[in-house]
Amino acid sequence: MHYDVFNGDADGIIALLQLRLAEPKSSTLITGVKRDIQLLDRVPAQAGDSVTALDISMEKNLPALEALLAKQVSVFYADHHKSGVIPQSDQLQAHIDLDANTCTALIIDQLLAGKYHTWAITAAYGDNLIAKADQLADTAGLNEEQKSQLKELGTLINYNGYGEVIDDLHFDPAVLFNELLAYDDPFAVIADHDSPYSLLKNAYQQDIQQALATEAKYQSAVVGVFELPNQASSRRISGVFGNWLANQSPDSAHAVLTENSNGTYTVSLRAPLNNKQGAGDICGQFVSGGGRAAAAGINALPKEELTKLIEVIEQYYA
Repeated sequence: MHYDVFNGDADGIIALLQLRLAEPKSSTLITGVKRDIQLLDRVPAQAGDSVTALDISMEKNLPALEALLAKQVSVFYADHHKSGVIPQSDQLQAHIDLDANTCTALIIDQLLAGKYHTWAITAAYGDNLIAKADQLADTAGLNEEQKSQLKELGTLINYNGYGEVIDDLHFDPAVLFNELLAYDDPFAVIADHDSPYSLLKNAYQQDIQQALATEAKYQSAVVGVFELPNQASSRRISGVFGNWLANQSPDSAHAVLTENSNGTYTVSLRAPLNNKQGAGDICGQFVSGGGRAAAAGINALPKEELTKLIEVIEQYYA
């Protein structure tokens, strides 16, 4: 048995997409909403089985990873989040790059020698690596219209990954992956009126308009904090809205709060685009928090800890 385990956002989906376009393989797909990252816990692999793990923090999955390796399960692991101490095992192929200007799909792009390069560029746009994606697109000879199309598609695939549960999403990420697997080129997705592109585009426009009407809950020269109401559209748009805010004010940090049904906040934190560091360290100070240097989050921040969060952000980036 083979298991493909991947984050449900643009980076995770497109990283796997490149691999399976290059090497088709019958597999069991294990994924979830973007914040559902401890996915190796769900893998029932036994000795002789194999696993591909993409865009999920090795540090967060370390006990499950070590258990798989101990059972002689072969694991291919590619990621750009905090890894912790990488296990030493003949069963593990680890491709970890913590550079703030890379993503898992770009790691796979290098391993495949750019075979599906436009897909990798799409993932970089979706992961809000705009400057990096623009650079790669320019080197590939893409014009401004093509760059805009890939940026939109990457944003839409990423937008689909945000939610508290799968029912919040327009597509289960496993379903979206399978639908996109029919296209070896992202421009073909955009050209096909029956592809997921049109549905996601229309849904995104509705959700982002609601978010753009939101006034800042807290604003300073260092950070802007925006609170979205407890509804599915807020959970879907929170991360992409955070990316949009970061691009509008690249010298400031931004935190998007979405109220959860239990009264806590889900937090999406973006480091300043001109200072891509610290987001993961800040969120890691809170229970259920973590992430990478440029973008991180907290799954359930008690409302009484919001003042502390703002103070930590202010102190870090002041």
